[in-house]
Amino acid sequence: MTKITLKGNQIKTIGKLPKVGKKAPKFKLTKVDLSTAKLKDFKGKKVLINITPSIDTGICANSLRKFNEAAAGLDNTVVLHVSKDLPFAHSRFCAAEGIENVITLSDFITKKFGRKYGVTIKTGPMKGLLSRAIVIVDEDGLVKYTQQVPEIAQEPDYEAALEALK
Repeated sequence: MTKITLKGNQIKTIGKLPKVGKKAPKFKLTKVDLSTAKLKDFKGKKVLINITPSIDTGICANSLRKFNEAAAGLDNTVVLHVSKDLPFAHSRFCAAEGIENVITLSDFITKKFGRKYGVTIKTGPMKGLLSRAIVIVDEDGLVKYTQQVPEIAQEPDYEAALEALK
């Protein structure tokens, strides 16, 4: 369990992020076309996983925009955005914002991603959603970098995440 805050009030996640240097947990998530995406689909590429509570909040939307912009210049890298929002919300947002360099994925069906990655919020008003976190997986499927953002209303450390991709 990890302790984080929401506007200064303590909340807890169901677990901890995967350990750096270990194999990244497998996942099955839903794409905007309702097909399934698996971690193995990105084998041989670096994967930046931007995890957020909801695409319909300002900070989550901002992180998606920033990583979309950064992703355009990254070699052999795929950027994923994961939340429990419905794929229809992802599709609407990406169309309205011109998001073309990030693959948005939803954990709304199995809800296993949040458990496997330790990011499901366990307490507080956002219980059941995913916490704000970054996980980077290298070409061999090993976790290279993680950041559990300590305050939900805070943006992730973009520079550190992008540096970890080099």
